[in-house]
Amino acid sequence: MTKNKNNQTIWRTRVKKKGSVLFQKIGSSIEIDKNLYKQDILGSIVHVEMLFRQKIISFKIKNKIIFGLKKIESEIKKKKFVYKSEYEDIHMNIEKRLFEIIGDDAGFIHTARSRNDQVITDFKMWLKIETLELIKKLENLNKNILKVAQRNINTIMPGFTHLKNAQAVSFAHYMMAYIEMFNRDKHRFKNNLESLNENPLGVAALTGTSFNIDRNFTSKKLGFKKATNNSIDTVADRDFVLDFLYSASVCSLHISRISEEFIIWNSDAFSLINLSDKVVTGSSIMPQKKNPDTLEFLRGKTGKTFGNLFSMLTILKGLPLSYFKDLQDDKELVFKTNETLNNCISILNEVLNNFSPNKKRMLELAENGYIVATDLADYLVSKHGMSFRNAYRVTSLIVNFAEKKKKKLNELNINELKKIEPILTSDVLKVFNLKYSVNSKKSYGGTSFANIKKMITKYKKNIL
Repeated sequence: MTKNKNNQTIWRTRVKKKGSVLFQKIGSSIEIDKNLYKQDILGSIVHVEMLFRQKIISFKIKNKIIFGLKKIESEIKKKKFVYKSEYEDIHMNIEKRLFEIIGDDAGFIHTARSRNDQVITDFKMWLKIETLELIKKLENLNKNILKVAQRNINTIMPGFTHLKNAQAVSFAHYMMAYIEMFNRDKHRFKNNLESLNENPLGVAALTGTSFNIDRNFTSKKLGFKKATNNSIDTVADRDFVLDFLYSASVCSLHISRISEEFIIWNSDAFSLINLSDKVVTGSSIMPQKKNPDTLEFLRGKTGKTFGNLFSMLTILKGLPLSYFKDLQDDKELVFKTNETLNNCISILNEVLNNFSPNKKRMLELAENGYIVATDLADYLVSKHGMSFRNAYRVTSLIVNFAEKKKKKLNELNINELKKIEPILTSDVLKVFNLKYSVNSKKSYGGTSFANIKKMITKYKKNIL
């Protein structure tokens, strides 16, 4: 064997001159894709097992390669493996080390495959694992929100439109809106598993291979449901990356929205919730301050997640088929997004465990802004047969009168109400009660206490 012939880049016999130091630096992805070492080794082991089964390599060579790969895996786990940037990526770093361990027989490992199908296989396997982990994390997040809801079924607060008091709602109902959002996120990630379950291994560089390989065998062994259908599309495809980045972006958006709600509610102007000292910070100059920095962190990280999605969209928009170096950035974008989203879900859980609603203040604010006006209009329709538009007009007159008198609606007496609408009786006064208002919303999905209890039972079956 020629000395050190396998310590050079694989294309050295074709490309005679050594690449520039700068190109080697920017062309190397080892610091990013070394995260894929487990998948790369497993994929290689299954690949050589298939090659042996198909009588493409011998039993002896298969065993030597698998022995070497397991030794490399052990070295990586024990942090004894030396990554070299001149070998560019995790695939070539492992292959070069395999040559050092077993000699020239390592060259058989790349029979009937390319780095093009190898990297997509590794990436899909990794992303499938991480997607399943995110699904579990979202389920745990919803369990936490459900606990908050269970404790606050009877807690009444104002619901807002345009940040103005709109109608009375249960705080439990408000929080459970986020269960719906995060549940949709969970289903988005679940849907992504369908494309992640298609096996790229065996399409080689872009046209398939002349060797009699068995892609069904590798699919089964690597946990894929089936092999991909078109070799060119397989190499060019990064839709599964976009699916993940989009799902992560929508989930981040939801995290940002609940963070913004909590920031507003925690403000001195609203004072609807209290944050524990565990999830706030102080000021360097103002001794009294307790700032919701944790929530602002969550809101800010959403921008990074969006940016990663748009970066990947921009990379792909001008690429013809099939593989181009541009695609190398896909892993870094996904790895960073995945890490950020995992951190954000964990932090949001921490916030949910360290806040409490200011129930007294919620009730006080709900009593302002004439938020039972719609209930009065509905009452006029159901009890006195008015059209809704006429009921709306009468209610507006009553609100205007109360505003002029600087009274809340529940402070008006029946005589004052009858001056505006003579058909009213004292029965109307019940409409101005906030608890009555909340419990009157009995339509499916509404905020009545009975509805909320049923929905909590439903969530428990689906989440717990």
